[in-house]
Amino acid sequence: MDISLLTESWTFAWIILPFLIFFARVLDVSIGTLRLIFVAKGFRFYAPLLGFFEVIIWLLAIGQIMQHLDNFMAFIAYGLGFAMGNYVGILLEERISLGSVVLRIIPKKDTTELVRYLRESDFGVTSMDIQGKSGKQQMIFMILKRKDLKDALQIINTYNPSSFYSVEDVRTVREGYFRLSRKDSGFIKKRKPRLQRLGK
Repeated sequence: MDISLLTESWTFAWIILPFLIFFARVLDVSIGTLRLIFVAKGFRFYAPLLGFFEVIIWLLAIGQIMQHLDNFMAFIAYGLGFAMGNYVGILLEERISLGSVVLRIIPKKDTTELVRYLRESDFGVTSMDIQGKSGKQQMIFMILKRKDLKDALQIINTYNPSSFYSVEDVRTVREGYFRLSRKDSGFIKKRKPRLQRLGK
């Protein structure tokens, strides 16, 4: 089969080419989203490597656009690919759960049971007295791996519902205690603490 006849056909110009451009944009924008996340988290090796593949794929996509400026389907596919690539990149970041986060909790009631269960579930917990609008309260401070955040929030919502909490990304962590492994089950069974100390 003559490849030139295929590339000049109506099917290629209005169906196959837009699909290829769409797929290329989804791929390169997804990689770009992950690259930015890796840069923010200080992954010095992975970010440049992803950047290399990102720009190569982008050049291939934009090259096809420049060769088919009269094909409006190519432009639509380019825009749709960009939008979908952002969505896919965010899903990938959530799935791989990179890095650590700071979790600050200001419970609505006594924290004794909540602190005890968090520690029994292998979380490193620091509690301190604070002064709030309603008087003296206690704040719980935790630094944990992002992949363990869901388990921690589940414990909070079970033992101290309606607590105020905030979550922030952390770029670098030194010292401290972290869970050794992620638990596959949604709810955590009670057991002896099994922590991993980072640092010296």
